[in-house]
Amino acid sequence: MKDYLPIAIVAVILILILVKNIRVVPQARAFIIERLGVYSSTWNVGLHFKVPFIERVVKQVSLKEQVADFPPQPVITKDNVTMQIDTVVFFQITDPKLFTYGIEQPMLAIENLSATTLRNIIGDLELDQCLTSRDIINSKMRAILDEATDPWGIKVNRVELKNILPPKEIQNAMEKQMKAERERREAILRAEGEKKSAILTAEGMKESAILNAEAEKAAAILRADAKKQAAILEAEGEAEAILKVQTATAEGIRRINEAAPGEAVIRLKALESFAAAANGRATKIIIPSEIQGLAGLAEGLIQAVREPDKAPAKQTGTTKS
Repeated sequence: MKDYLPIAIVAVILILILVKNIRVVPQARAFIIERLGVYSSTWNVGLHFKVPFIERVVKQVSLKEQVADFPPQPVITKDNVTMQIDTVVFFQITDPKLFTYGIEQPMLAIENLSATTLRNIIGDLELDQCLTSRDIINSKMRAILDEATDPWGIKVNRVELKNILPPKEIQNAMEKQMKAERERREAILRAEGEKKSAILTAEGMKESAILNAEAEKAAAILRADAKKQAAILEAEGEAEAILKVQTATAEGIRRINEAAPGEAVIRLKALESFAAAANGRATKIIIPSEIQGLAGLAEGLIQAVREPDKAPAKQTGTTKS
């Protein structure tokens, strides 16, 4: 049993060594492997076995997008204004081998490169342009940094100017200018508001006058229509009355014709018509002598019609003897 003990110990040690050299590369990472001090391979995601005592993991590289926030850098504009500008660089390692062997301190190199690039770009711009052209500055810096870091296995995705801090006196002047600009805009907005209010008031008065005129016009039309309808109805009433009178007259004439009155009756009606005319507003009526002669006859006829016939009483007497 004692003879197998050294063998068991050696076996355990070998197993531990083998287990220790089994490596698993996680997602979005890469391992740089050297064999006897010379680059051997790059391990990507998965299970790998490292030869003991011959190979070693030199560097573990993250393939995720990373952010480098650099401290403010003093820069001088074209019009000799010194400003403090801090930048943020978003980058990603695309080649782990170049990132490992391309440069000694890649982050320090990116920081210095961004500072020098920023100074070159800002040196060609004036203060106002620097404050209003951030997108242009960001684009130029990204293009320059991406080209410079490509041999290092780094891709620069974005560069952002986080803060631009001019000198204190310039900040105070800018604040005063901004305050004056806000007051000017406020005055303009107030004037425009008053103008719009006056316009709305005038338009309201105009609409009110138009509505009043239209209402008066409609009322006048309605009054005229009412008068017209009243006149029409009155005329229709008069026409209907005249029609009824004419109808009654025609009916009377028809009945008279049917009755075939004699000459005496006609003369009597004529005398009644003269009597009715005499009762009117005429102050004097001259009657011809022929009609005067007829008047006595008519009066006798009327009296004969109105009073019953009275026969003369015959006297019968007895003679006394």
